[in-house]
Amino acid sequence: MYQMKDDIKEVLFTEKQLREKERELGKKISEDYRGKDLILVGILKGSVPFMADLLKEIDIPCTMDFMAVSSYGSASKTSGVVRILKDLDFEIEGKDVLIVEDIIDSGVTLSYLIDYLKGRKPASIQIACLLNKPDRRKKILDVKYIGFRVPDYFLVGYGLDYSEKYRNLPYIGVLKEEVYK
Repeated sequence: MYQMKDDIKEVLFTEKQLREKERELGKKISEDYRGKDLILVGILKGSVPFMADLLKEIDIPCTMDFMAVSSYGSASKTSGVVRILKDLDFEIEGKDVLIVEDIIDSGVTLSYLIDYLKGRKPASIQIACLLNKPDRRKKILDVKYIGFRVPDYFLVGYGLDYSEKYRNLPYIGVLKEEVYK
């Protein structure tokens, strides 16, 4: 019987490692934003598991919202054309915005998003990402909160997908090349 785990070459980060990193990041975010008007902005769909678990580790009052932004479509490489599919429901003027991302690779989408949100006059904009893939970076980004630096592998699980599948794996794994080639 086929199982998703059969498509995984190796597990890069276990559930336990993810929880430990989220506790560490949540503590630092809580310290840095204590007394501020913090809004977490999750980038759909991939950030949902990370944002949900990170939120549980932040012990200060905050709000959350989501945006859906695309530069990939169903491809495995970015098209470079960024589209906003869902915008914020809340105003961010004067608030401290923390963009929560599952992974940053090229930086094209996130760079566009930051410029877009700056036009709404937030007090600050910072980035928290679970995975940082700097080897594929096309745009320079200042990422304040980084979970793990990762090599240029095709990663799935814990929100990361290939053709909308594998997001529900409780760990982050390397997808076997024969699955996506």
